[in-house]
Amino acid sequence: MLKKELRAKYLTLRNQLSEEEIEVKSLAIANELLKLPIWDKTYFHIFLPITEKKEVNTEFILHLLSGKDKEIIVSKSDFETRKMIHFLLTDNTKIRKNAYNIPEPVDGIEVPSNKIDVVFVPLLAFDKKGHRVGYGKGFYDILLSECKPDVIKIGLSFFESEEIITDVFESDVQMNFCVTPDAIHSFNF
Repeated sequence: MLKKELRAKYLTLRNQLSEEEIEVKSLAIANELLKLPIWDKTYFHIFLPITEKKEVNTEFILHLLSGKDKEIIVSKSDFETRKMIHFLLTDNTKIRKNAYNIPEPVDGIEVPSNKIDVVFVPLLAFDKKGHRVGYGKGFYDILLSECKPDVIKIGLSFFESEEIITDVFESDVQMNFCVTPDAIHSFNF
């Protein structure tokens, strides 16, 4: 399927989820993450969910990271450059929603992209080769291209994979894993 078709399909599917289903599925995803070989890493980039778009609730993952004493990084989006500025999440970090309802840090201790070891990637859909469909702005493709070559890229999805995304671009960065409530998908490329 084409990205445009997949975006429409999965936005509709997500909109049909109740708040309770989102919580249950988000907790299941966090529990699946515990099985991945990532916990020896230090710097973890995570997105804060847009609740209005019924994204995976990453609060459970934040608790895991905090409990394991990991350095947690959250970003602020620049819609003109489509780049993100990364900040260390601390007890003093103030979070505010931007014009697109994305929760973002107001400011803080900046962290360069090349420090990040693991990135949890938001998505709408993914395929069996590790390609993803997001909202189409390219923020995460840019972020992932700025990270070190061995950064671990983990998509988080409420739904299982599609067979193939037919209009993949050369600049689209493949994921290493995608975690759903019921499975871990691993991609070798």
